[in-house]
Amino acid sequence: MSDKLLEIKNLSIHYFADKTVFKAVNGVNLSLERGQTVGLVGETGAGKTTTALGVMGLIPSPPGKVVSGEILFEDKDLLKMSAKEMRKVRGKKISMIFQDPMTALNPVLTVGDQITEVIKLHEKCSSLEAAAKAKEMLEMVGIPAERFSEYPHQFSGGMKQRVVISIALACRPEVIIADEPTTALDVTIQAQVLELMTKLKKEIQTSMILITHDLGVVAEICDKVAIMYAGEIIEFGDLEAIYDNTAHPYTIRLFGAIPDLEKDVDRLEPILGLMPDPSNLAPGCRFCPRCANRKPICETTPPPEVEVTPGHMVKCHLYKEGGLA
Repeated sequence: MSDKLLEIKNLSIHYFADKTVFKAVNGVNLSLERGQTVGLVGETGAGKTTTALGVMGLIPSPPGKVVSGEILFEDKDLLKMSAKEMRKVRGKKISMIFQDPMTALNPVLTVGDQITEVIKLHEKCSSLEAAAKAKEMLEMVGIPAERFSEYPHQFSGGMKQRVVISIALACRPEVIIADEPTTALDVTIQAQVLELMTKLKKEIQTSMILITHDLGVVAEICDKVAIMYAGEIIEFGDLEAIYDNTAHPYTIRLFGAIPDLEKDVDRLEPILGLMPDPSNLAPGCRFCPRCANRKPICETTPPPEVEVTPGHMVKCHLYKEGGLA
């Protein structure tokens, strides 16, 4: 078995509505090693959540369809598994922390019942044993076990997210996909949740894909970073490569939009324009209309995937193997 616990190869996911095809994910390649945390970063509409749902086998069909690719987990292709086989993987081997705890929890079931359900589904144990494990999980995320029988509306936003995390970790999965787990939380609670996730990741020895807009969060807890744009990974590397040797014009502009405490500026520099329409993608580089460094070739030819330094991949016509073109 390879060190790559999860490997996504040439994954494409499209949505079909009438005669229109929305190309949400286009040829994504991404790997996750054991014990590693990979940050998946990009604007809204980049295809981050769709990629995660593809891994979980949760693409709504119709209208969604995986049109190509492989998702290898422990050297087995998840896309070739039946619905019954995926149910055994989902929650037990691979878990997902969803973006909004308000909608991720069932309002008519107690939080204890929702954690217990996952445990009973994947582990051979009695109801009493499952309840005991659920209470243990609540304590692990900082919620008193006495609140086992309370309903989601009795918890604050930060506490709800802790409950969602406890559900995801209940069976000690090997991979966690965290889809913007702190977006709905204020800054103070966000820091607490991130600290909790980092602590639990070390305790349970799990790997993680963190989907986020926040490059500060990525710098804090990730080992590798994948920058996503219009359904493609356009830059990938370790923290040093992405933060200190930023290559792709889009990534450079993302960093340019972050406030810098050491610089006195009147306005931040936004990335002009919008994410391209997934039903009408340009034939060349998808970032070309918004790029200040574009060349004529960028409008007509998809950029190649080049390794500018060992382990640092960029999709851009400005580069060739080993550096600038």
